[in-house]
Amino acid sequence: MRTVLAIATLGLALAACKPTAEGPNNAPEANAAAVPLKIGELSLNGPIRALGNEPFWHVDIDQTSITFARMDGTPVSGAGATPKVTGNLAVWETTLPDQKPLVVTLTGTDCSDGMSDRIYPLAAMVKVGDETLQGCAATVEALERASESGRVE
Repeated sequence: MRTVLAIATLGLALAACKPTAEGPNNAPEANAAAVPLKIGELSLNGPIRALGNEPFWHVDIDQTSITFARMDGTPVSGAGATPKVTGNLAVWETTLPDQKPLVVTLTGTDCSDGMSDRIYPLAAMVKVGDETLQGCAATVEALERASESGRVE
């Protein structure tokens, strides 16, 4: 019996050291901000905005939620999740209130939205249910500092 209890205790201790399990409805751990998430030199720990046009849309990602909005609709949110970062890609998954999956994939490469003179540091692909949208992304902080043309840094 002691052996079983010791193994169970060890298993719980090791599980506490593992990163948050990935999945569409997992909320981030309280200390997720302490883990540096990056694509290249770009930190993914702060709020991020992905945006696109034709149709106009945007996605806001922070540690508590992922919110999708269209220009002509009400924003919808799913629970935040820790992204899966592999090389030059970061992927967030959640489920919206209507049970549609929302998957946001950011790639560390220069991106032009095709309508402005801005160059964003990330390309974005957003899947909402069966629909796929293409756009660009940057941290909210970088977007607030950026001018109407040039590089968003």
